[in-house]
Amino acid sequence: MVSRKSYLEGLSLVLREAWSRPKYRAVLILVALVSLAAAVATGLAVSHAQAAATADQASPYYMSVVGKAIGAGLAVGLAGIGGGYAVAVAGASAISAVAEKREIFGTAFLFVVLGEGIAIYGLLVAIIVAFVLPTA
Repeated sequence: MVSRKSYLEGLSLVLREAWSRPKYRAVLILVALVSLAAAVATGLAVSHAQAAATADQASPYYMSVVGKAIGAGLAVGLAGIGGGYAVAVAGASAISAVAEKREIFGTAFLFVVLGEGIAIYGLLVAIIVAFVLPTA
């Protein structure tokens, strides 16, 4: 098991190295801004749901709506992370394999595309959770 201190040291090293390169610095800033926007949007959605619950025409199921939103967000986010990791590993291996033997390009490309399927399944689950499942 990785200790918290070694995890934080590794994270600090990666962030320092990424910040020292201008291209990665722009990506870090973009990810931070998108994360901040997502956090603000989630906070606004939760506060809107709470305000609607305190109004006279309040729905008794507002926490169910918030739970569905969080579940859909987790489905897309975690599937995107998994798909990105799968494409990274399969893509690196595919490039190595194709560099050695050009005839296997189709097979290597198929494995890279299969990794992207994970993210699409996450999106489908999020759509089902958000729009198909009942709210109570």
